[in-house]
Amino acid sequence: MTIGTQMHQTLTSLEGAVADLKSYALQTEDKTAKKQFTDYANQLDSITQGLKGRVNYLESQEPQYKVFQQAQQSQQQ
Repeated sequence: MTIGTQMHQTLTSLEGAVADLKSYALQTEDKTAKKQFTDYANQLDSITQGLKGRVNYLESQEPQYKVFQQAQQSQQQ
């Protein structure tokens, strides 16, 4: 497994965690918990955005790591 694949898997996991936290915030009636879940989701989303920037940089420097494009090309063949 390449570093590009691993980074994309990490991004997917982080995005899932952000969605879970936002869902928890919507489901709870406790205002303190709602704020905490929202704050955690925002922090994790910020981390996710930073990692996306790193993935974009990596893919521009090392085109072989373009996982998404490689997957599309293999489906078309």
